[in-house]
Formats: sequence, structure tokens, C-alpha cells
Amino acid sequence: MHSSADATPANSASLKRITALALPALVVLAAEPMYILVDTAVVGHLGRIPLAALALGGGVMSVAGWIGVVLAYGTTGRVARRFGAGQRTEAVAEGVQGSWLAIIGGVIMIALIQLFAGPLTRALAGDSVEGQAIAADAESWLRIAVFGVPFLLLAMAGQGWMRGVQDTKRPMYIVLSAFIGSAVLAPILVYPVGMGLNGSAVANVIAQMISGGLFIRALATEGVSLKPRWGVVRRQLSLSRDLVIRGGAFQLCFISAAAVAARFGAAALAAHQIGLQLWFFAALALDAVAIAAQALIGAELGGGDIDRAKTTARRIGWIGLGYGTVFAVLVAAGAPFLPGLFSPDPAVGQQATALWPWFIGLLPIAGVVFALDGVFIGAGDVAFMRNMTVLAALIGFLPLIWLTYAFDGGLGGIWAGLAAFMTVRLISLLWRMKSQKWAIAGAERLFALPRHVSGGVVDRLAYQNRRRRRSTSCHTRTWTARILGGLGFASRRRSLPCLPRP
Repeated sequence: MHSSADATPANSASLKRITALALPALVVLAAEPMYILVDTAVVGHLGRIPLAALALGGGVMSVAGWIGVVLAYGTTGRVARRFGAGQRTEAVAEGVQGSWLAIIGGVIMIALIQLFAGPLTRALAGDSVEGQAIAADAESWLRIAVFGVPFLLLAMAGQGWMRGVQDTKRPMYIVLSAFIGSAVLAPILVYPVGMGLNGSAVANVIAQMISGGLFIRALATEGVSLKPRWGVVRRQLSLSRDLVIRGGAFQLCFISAAAVAARFGAAALAAHQIGLQLWFFAALALDAVAIAAQALIGAELGGGDIDRAKTTARRIGWIGLGYGTVFAVLVAAGAPFLPGLFSPDPAVGQQATALWPWFIGLLPIAGVVFALDGVFIGAGDVAFMRNMTVLAALIGFLPLIWLTYAFDGGLGGIWAGLAAFMTVRLISLLWRMKSQKWAIAGAERLFALPRHVSGGVVDRLAYQNRRRRRSTSCHTRTWTARILGGLGFASRRRSLPCLPRP
């Protein structure tokens, strides 16, 4: 089924190797936001109310995208470490359990949206006459679009395990098949068929069903058991906690931004939708470097090669800066005509000019931040990322968003909040990179070594023996120590940290 060459990771982290992994990932990452951009352009010609409704509904549905990113990134890191240790079968088995998590999460999302779509959209759109019209359209769109969520999450879990075994080509073919079909179907359903905004939702669901089904088929051909192992599922869910909290900080920021933009009127919200979708497109495209970083860093640390992992991490950071700068130049060149591609409304175009300088200036910063995100996710150092993302949201994005609302700062103020958020993240990631505390080797990142312990490779047998001899001190820690430990802050004591139950 797989050649011996496929059974172990490549032993090089050259620019050529990084590019070979990043380019197919770039196609996959760009396909979804590219479809959303097409969808935005199609719906934009229905008028400002449908476009604003798509912005509101899309903001709520971005929660599903956040869950999908958690699944994909959490799965990639775990799979890559096992793949680097020469354990391909165990690596793919992680993907099976990630797929069961996707199904569970998708069903829960359907139930929640069907119950709360109405109150949620009305709360976000405001009480004005225009806001009520936006809320009604957004609710209708949401109730249809949510049925694609289980398939979306299955596709994200599939991308995660394939990236972990350094196969980024099959996801490219699968995602492109779904994208091409949906991009053709959306304008047909919206206009000739006459479904309007709801046609966009139906096209979304069909695309997600295609991609999710194809990823399940690919998993079935691997020859591993597809049965759920609830212990592994629970462990994956527990280990994804940090990514969930980190993603929750993102979602709180972006939903707050949409709510504030809605209070500046339909034109402002529509312009924010255009800018935000272009930002997401650029972010996901830049994340291609992060995908390569996750696979390579995870494999190198899984194989015990810390020095190679550090070299790869530095190279990844510089590549991210270069890609971000190229994107900034391209966006600056397209500034005069890009907003008009998505909406012919002059009021929308006028509002878009306020956010454009922020958008362009943030792209080089984003290139470095997203690249280093991939390094630390591949290394399993997500507790630090969680803490810094929450901090950046609390001291940067959220205060500026709501100050913008209080002082009528418009879209420029909202995007200044995004700039503060990204700057705090950049500084914290560079500091962590320099400290090298993220570089811990082994098939699993079991725990961070105490400061007085040198070296990075954890002896698995010794770890298992320590699990059998759990110290009673683990059960007598103060509540303060437990809370700090849950937030990812290590104790200063020189004893080994409390270990998870078998």
C-alpha cells in the first residue's frame, strides 16, 4: 500500500523540502477562502443587506472553522511525532480518532445552531430596521449552512493526519474537486435557480459533503481500524484544550469586531466582510508555511533531532517573513480596484478605504507569526501559545474594538485592534523562539522537562515507570497550584510534574 520510502519522514529540512510540503498545502488552504471570496462576490451583487447577512452568518459559522483548525492542527502535531519515530500505523490511527471527534463536534454544532440561530443573529445585528432585515437573512442562511459542518470537520481532521505523514498532495486534489464544483454551483443556485442568499448556503453544504466523503474514503484505504477508541478520543480532546482556548480567543475577537461593525451600518459591515475575508485568505495562504513547519518540526523532534528542528524553525520564520512581504506588495497593488470586485455599492467602497492601510501593513507581521505558530504546534508547545493569544486579545484587540464603538472610531479603529493583537503575538513568539524551551524530543511531547534536567529525549520506559509510582504529592497540591498548572504555568519546584492518569 505504501512504499518503504513513505514509511519514514524525509531527513532534510531544506528550502526545497519546505516548499514541496508548503505549495500543495497552499492550494488547500487557499481553496476555502477563495470559495468564500467567490461567494462574497456572488452575494454582494444581491445588495448590501444580503452581503451584510452573509458577513454575520459567516462570523457565527467561523466557530466551525475554529473547531476544524483545532482538529487539523492538533492531529498534525501528534501524527507527525509518531511518523518521525517510524510509527506510521499508529500515526494514521490518530487520524481515525480525530475523525470521530469531528463527527461528534459537527452534530453538536447542528443542534446548537438550530436552537439558537434566531436569538443569536438578532443580538449581533442590533435593533434597527436595517439590523432586523440583516438578522432575518442571516438566520435563514445559518440554518441551512450548518448541515455541512460535520463534513467540514471530517475534511479538516483528514487534512491533519495526511499533513502529519507529510502527504500534502492528496488533500490538494480532494479539496480542489469540492471547490470547483461549489464555485460553479453557487452562482447558479443564487441567480438562475432563484434561491438568493440561501443558494449560497446550499452550495456550501454540497462542497463540504464532497470533501468530507473523499477524506473518509482515503482513511478507509489505509487499512487501519475505523472503530472509535473512546480513551484515545478523550485524550485527544484533552490535549486539544490549549488549542480550543486559543481559538476561542480568536473567535471572541472576530465576533466582537463583526458586532461593532454592524452598529456602524450595513455599508461598514459589508466592507468589513470584504476586508476580513481577504485577511482570512491571506492568513490561510501564509499558513502553508506553518503546515510545513508542523510536519517537519514534529517529525524531527519525534526522531530525536533537536538541532535540526531548531535550524528548521529559524528557516521557517524567515520564509514566513518573505511570503508576508510578497502578499503585502500584491495587496497594495490591487488596492484601487479590489473592493469594487466584491460590491458595486460606492458606500461599501468608501468604508473599505479605512481598513486598507492596516491590512497591508499587517501582512509581513502575519507571515512571521503564522510561520512560528506552525513551529510551536509541531513541537506541541501550545500551552504557551494559548496564554499569549489570550493575553493579546485581552490587552490588544478587545479593548480597542470596544473603545472604537464608544468613540465612533469606524472600521479603522477595529483594524487598529487587530494590529495590536498581532504585534503582541509577534513579540511573544520571538521571545519563546529565542528561549528554545519549545524543543523537546520524543514520539510524544509528554511534559516539559524541569529546568535543571538537560537534554531533550524522554525515555518512554522511565516515563511509564514513573506513572506507576505516582507520588501522593500529586493529589495534595493546593488549589492555587492546580489552577496555575491548568493554565500552563510550570511549578518552580525541582520535582517532576504530576503526570496524567493511565
